[in-house]
Amino acid sequence: MTITLTRDQAAFEPTPASSIWAPLLRSPARIAGRIPTVVRRRAAALVLPLIPIVTFVALWQFLTAHNVVAWLRFNRMPTPMSVVDSLTSRISSGGYYDDLLASLQRILLGFGLAAAVGIALGILIGRSQTARMTLRPFIEIVRPIPAIALVPLTILLFPSSEQGIVFITFFAAFFPVVVSTIHAMESLPKVWEEAAKTMGAGRLSLLWHVVLPGALPGIFAGLSVAMGVAWICVVSAEMISGQFGIGYYTWQAYGLLDYPGVVVGMISIGALGLITAWAVERVGRRVNRWLPRASQGAPVSSTWTG
Repeated sequence: MTITLTRDQAAFEPTPASSIWAPLLRSPARIAGRIPTVVRRRAAALVLPLIPIVTFVALWQFLTAHNVVAWLRFNRMPTPMSVVDSLTSRISSGGYYDDLLASLQRILLGFGLAAAVGIALGILIGRSQTARMTLRPFIEIVRPIPAIALVPLTILLFPSSEQGIVFITFFAAFFPVVVSTIHAMESLPKVWEEAAKTMGAGRLSLLWHVVLPGALPGIFAGLSVAMGVAWICVVSAEMISGQFGIGYYTWQAYGLLDYPGVVVGMISIGALGLITAWAVERVGRRVNRWLPRASQGAPVSSTWTG
């Protein structure tokens, strides 16, 4: 049997729920689609890094406020607010900035020397079979030695602790740079050099216009790793033999049972490391702007082990 509805009856026909909510569900997608891509990317770059930071601080506050004692003992840890108070008092003192500048100066000097020597030596070893056979075994013998293990020797060798700390920083940052440069040289496609030679390129022109630009992504990957390693070692050296610096301040705070001050030192080290690593990444993007990923704003990085 067929039932025919009149127009008035059809007007009172109940509407399915999916058709009612569909415009409301589609509205967020429409709003997001109207936001420019650049704004969305910048908003994501600002908001996404804050998610783990806020989560970490909230968890830290909860565990320390309730004096949680399980496998880890949070009843002795300073609360976030006590760290903020300690940071505020340290910022208002001039000694805090002196320690920051001392550590930053040591990093820049040791890292700069390591970058210059490591890149030059890496290019030499990567391009010369004789240099590879002569220097590579010695580098591989010395490379596993922890830089912090050289502190007793630097005390004996150098007339001041400042020079010894800079040397330890240089020693730590040197090997990531030189090894990454060697690998970058060895991974260059041979067809690039052959094509340049057929076009009449000489040795210096080949090195400057083909080899070095092609190896720069790998070189900056090593520089990025070297910066992180340099911060680890300079802070450790300042704790052992330094008389000032952010590592020395952190160790002194621990000796005085100033645990909020210890956390302030750790946060300061992390902030300085972030700034210097960001600077290396920015320079790498500028230098490697001919790369497709670099032109899109992707960081130049890779994995280095050693």
